[in-house]
Amino acid sequence: MGLNDNTLNKEQTQKRILLATLLSFAFFIAYDFLYVQPKQQTAQQQTAQTQTQSNKTSKTSPQTNTTTQQAPNSKTASNISSESKIVTTIQTSKNTFLIDNLGRISQVVLKDKQYITKDGDKIKLFTPDQLKPLEVRFANNKLNEEAFKTDVQVSSSNIDATIKTQTLTITQKLSSTTLIKKLVFYPDGHYDITINTTNEQNFFISTGYRPNVLVDVYADHGALMVLNDDTLQIIKDKDMDKPIQTNGVQVASEFDRYYTTTLYNFNKNLTVSAMMDDTKSPQLFIHANTKLTLSGYIGPKEYETLKTLDPRLTNIIEYGWFTFIAKPMFIFLKTIHNMVGNWGWTIVLVTIIIKLILFPLSHKGMVSMTKLKELSPKIKAIQEKYADDKQKASIHMMELYQKEGANPMGGCLPVILQIPVFFALYRVLLNAIELKGAPWIFWIKDLGSMDPYYVLPILMGATMYFQQKITPNTMTDPMQQKMFQFLPIIFTFFFLWFPAGLTLYWFINNLITMGQQYYVNNLFEKQKQQRHEQHLKKKHIKK
Repeated sequence: MGLNDNTLNKEQTQKRILLATLLSFAFFIAYDFLYVQPKQQTAQQQTAQTQTQSNKTSKTSPQTNTTTQQAPNSKTASNISSESKIVTTIQTSKNTFLIDNLGRISQVVLKDKQYITKDGDKIKLFTPDQLKPLEVRFANNKLNEEAFKTDVQVSSSNIDATIKTQTLTITQKLSSTTLIKKLVFYPDGHYDITINTTNEQNFFISTGYRPNVLVDVYADHGALMVLNDDTLQIIKDKDMDKPIQTNGVQVASEFDRYYTTTLYNFNKNLTVSAMMDDTKSPQLFIHANTKLTLSGYIGPKEYETLKTLDPRLTNIIEYGWFTFIAKPMFIFLKTIHNMVGNWGWTIVLVTIIIKLILFPLSHKGMVSMTKLKELSPKIKAIQEKYADDKQKASIHMMELYQKEGANPMGGCLPVILQIPVFFALYRVLLNAIELKGAPWIFWIKDLGSMDPYYVLPILMGATMYFQQKITPNTMTDPMQQKMFQFLPIIFTFFFLWFPAGLTLYWFINNLITMGQQYYVNNLFEKQKQQRHEQHLKKKHIKK
């Protein structure tokens, strides 16, 4: 009896799941636009205000003892002087480093042409009141206080590392020790650093607070650590409730959607403390026992750049829940791009390839939906005939499904199985900095930004509307039908502000789906015509 009741409800279940799936897409987009974006913008503003206030009040030393297993005090996570001055400028082929009078990296300016602001200026990765990369905290409180009042001496005020590696030595002479930082800058923009003290003073060094470019409103922000077993420890902004100390770290990274400030050493297990700032966001400090050797990278999370430095650094490109699918997806995109040479046409080609791979699955779903549409008059007749006997209705409907080879759940399963692929590609297209500043055709100058003339979102909405028109619909509930009809309008509205690369994917996907649905509809029309001709032929023979 339960089985028969199940069969009777299969068609209704299919309709509900399909509608729920489409609505979940709409909700996901709405959530990103109406909740995530405003929340992150507000958080960034609050963080900036908190850092400014902390700058005015926080000048004390870390609350530590002389062992490197003790972490800096979280209340001193800023210690930033608004009066700091630049003592050295380093030019590489990729960026410009500015070193301040306390021996920290005060600013990094990106040089590549795609990294510009809306005003046409080169992107600067840090705001004045952020915790700076290479900031040193001494375990000894008195020594720490002295360090924040003592200017460093540098071996050179201007360094050109655009063609070959160059070395900068930073010396800070304190009453009971001398801190020496030796930095080697490479033309590709990364650097090596060796830090030591003259009489075994324990200290901590910071990666700096995450880049704060104020354009990253979709992805996660926070800190990430790669451990020696290749696992990741991720701490998102505003998620901390207590300091965290982690051993066996090889990479310590502060990150946002597109950029990172990273310190790493794959030959040594590091101890790293993640300290809370006043917004419960993480700030990373690497423990050192009188001497420490690291490599550093500050800049875009470009896959090829990180892979060239060390393939294991690509772990800092993280896509959330669907990383296990998204990473191979990006590598696939990158492979196609290497052949095509344009990211827009890469997205078009990859969308076509994905649709071809999923064709058997989606075709089966379309066929099932079309069969159900054709059978709907017979199903309705059975339901009306056996309105008072659900068991008989269920039996006759099951017989009809088996006779016609129709599966009430057949149109639902393919859609559900495609959801992980969609979200993986969604995250890749949102997070891949390679799309930033990448042109496509005519008016699309930046696939990482919204379409300035809204052409792609409108085309996407139009194809979604026409796709609905040619797709068999077995919904009988007027409310469900209305909600379904409004989906193209809802999607178009939210896609107005989405990156052009993502909108392009959805538009091409709709076009291919329309073609596929037209093919299935045409196929059924031919089969219907053939059946009709055969029926007439048999009728003629009988006569």
